[in-house]
Amino acid sequence: MKQLINTTRKKAFDKERTAVLRLEMDYELATLYDAMAENNEEMKKHCKLRLEKIRQELLRLKAL
Repeated sequence: MKQLINTTRKKAFDKERTAVLRLEMDYELATLYDAMAENNEEMKKHCKLRLEKIRQELLRLKAL
C-alpha cells in the first residue's frame, strides 16, 4: 500500500515538474530570441546551455 501511495505521489510530482520545465523552456526560448535580436553572444550561449539542461531533465522524466 505504501508503495502505491509513493508511486502516485511521484507521478503527480513528475507531472508538475514537467509543466514547470515547459514554462522555463518557453522563457529561455524568448530570452534566446531577444539575445539573437541584440546579437548578444554571451546571452545566446547561456540560454542554449540552460535549454540543454531543461531538455535533459524532460527526457529523464519521460523515461521514468
